[in-house]
Order: sequence, then structure tokens, then C-alpha cells
Amino acid sequence: MKPGPRNLITDVEGLRVGNAADARLKSGVTVVLCDRPAVAAVQVLGGAPGTRETDLLEAHNTVQTIDAICLSGGSAYGLDAASGVQAALREMGRGFAVGPHLVPIVPAAILFDLMNGGDKDWGRFPPYRELGHAATLAAAADFSTGTAGAGTGATTATFKGGLGSASTVLDSGVTVGALVAANALGSPTIGSSRHFWAAAFEEGDEFGGLGLPQLIPAEARRPRTKLGGATDAPTNTTIAVIATDAVLTKAEARRLAISAHDGFARALWPAHTALDGDLVFALATGASGRTVALEGFIELCAAAASTMARAIARGVHDATPEPGDLIGCWRDARAGQKR
Repeated sequence: MKPGPRNLITDVEGLRVGNAADARLKSGVTVVLCDRPAVAAVQVLGGAPGTRETDLLEAHNTVQTIDAICLSGGSAYGLDAASGVQAALREMGRGFAVGPHLVPIVPAAILFDLMNGGDKDWGRFPPYRELGHAATLAAAADFSTGTAGAGTGATTATFKGGLGSASTVLDSGVTVGALVAANALGSPTIGSSRHFWAAAFEEGDEFGGLGLPQLIPAEARRPRTKLGGATDAPTNTTIAVIATDAVLTKAEARRLAISAHDGFARALWPAHTALDGDLVFALATGASGRTVALEGFIELCAAAASTMARAIARGVHDATPEPGDLIGCWRDARAGQKR
């Protein structure tokens, strides 16, 4: 297994990503745009989710494909972002045909970033609808990570969070990619160190190259969370998309989303808490034309977990300092020893 040429979710053929953010607000929106409608599913394992259009992703429900996925900051206010995405798609002539009408299908999820030091005094209506529209129009193969899009105001227990992405190309030629806004109650790093929990899966030095510490310190066994810190709860939730160019059914896509949650557990400690709305959407574009037999599907699901873990670490690694931050960035912390 190796990363794709961009090491981004857009290495999966048929996908583009767009970001829009407001620096004063310290929040933003990220859109995954499907060039053609794609099979999708979702798995929610956090205790405090905020979602839109997730019921239709169940395998037994009518609509089989979607047009885009929207990830947003802003807590429940951020669900407005999907309306902006819908508006942009309608302008493009995209959507599920119902008689003479087109209804763009845009599942969405939000994270809580209201208490991150940004100015949330937006007046009567929150700005997320317009941010969703702008993010859709900005969709491209290359996009910014770190302090960008839905990761603009993200934080973790130890360092500033952010938008992360990674990809993996399997020996079969199938590609899997992950996109995540890492805003966890828990920590992406081991104890008080700069070593990432996800280090075992790192490709090259994509998130610093520190590897694992020679010895896991005893303090690492104690969960580190935001509770009682500068970004006290409930400023949480990690929301993500796992995608592949393989041909999958809705049920298989659901299994892929479940497997990608293992990447949360590999990259964050603790994960899936009662104060996180941890969620993974799965997308299967089918662009490769390849179906996967059972053995290949197991390999695909394992790659989904490792790719997601890498994306989470990259989101934290890539975050940059901004005025008014309540927590520091990984890159600005005292450097540890290289391996």
C-alpha cells in the first residue's frame, strides 16, 4: 500500500473538495463534490452528533446515490451549510429527478466550534449557508488542509485541530481516501509528547516523522481531554468521509464507514465519547470499475482505518496559528527528537 499522487481524498477518481471559511468567525465549511452521483452510507459512533439527510443512506431506503457531502463547523447552526451546497448544485443542474424538479442530495454533519475564541455574533442568520455555497463553487482536486474549511476552528485536548486528508492505493489498483475535520474531545498525541498515536501508519514524514516514542510513557494511559481546559467541552466532534473508487453496494459502503472508525480509535485517545458526535460518511464512486471479493474487501476496510488515522494526524500537523487561538499548534510546540 502506498499513498496516491496527491495523498488527498481526491486521489479517488470522481471527487473534488472545496473549502470556505471566515477567519473572524473561526469556522468554516468543507464540501466533497461527486462528479457523478455516488453510492453512500454513514456510521455514527459518537454520543452527540448533528446531522442532515443521514436516514436516506440506509440500505433499505429509496435514494441510492448522493451528489455531495457537507462538513461544517457551527454546531447545529452549521447544518444551514447544506442548503448553500444544494443551491449551488441546483444552479449546476444537479440533483435527484422528481418529475420536472431536481433535488440535490447532500448529507451533512457538523462539529462544535462555538467556544473557540471566534466572533459568533452573526446577527439574525448564521453565515453557513453562504459558506456552503462558496465551498461548492471552490471544489477542486487540490485543496488546503489544516486551518481550512470545516477544520478552521477545530481543536483537540492537546493541540489545535484541523482538516486532514490522506490516500492509499492498494495492490489491486483500488484507491481509498479519507477527509476529516479533527475536533476531538480527546488527544491525537501520546501523553504530553508530540508523538502521534497514529504514528504506526505514517507514510514517510507526512505528519512530522517522529514515529512512536521508544517507550510509551505511563502518563499516556490516562485519557487527556478538553474537560477543564482552555477549550472546555462541548467543543468537540470529529467528522469524516472515507471514499473509494471501487464498486460497492450501500451495505458494503456502510461496512467501509464502520471500519474507518477504527482509524479514529488508532489516532485519538479517547474517541467516540458521549461528548463527541464522531461520524464517518462513506462514498463509493465506482470509477475504477473494480468490484472486490471478500478477501479484497477486508484489505480495503483495513486500508480505510489506516488512511483515516493518517488523515486525522495530518489535520493536526497541518494546523496554523491564527489571532485569538485558545490552544497552540503542533508545529509550534517544542520540537521532539527525530527518529
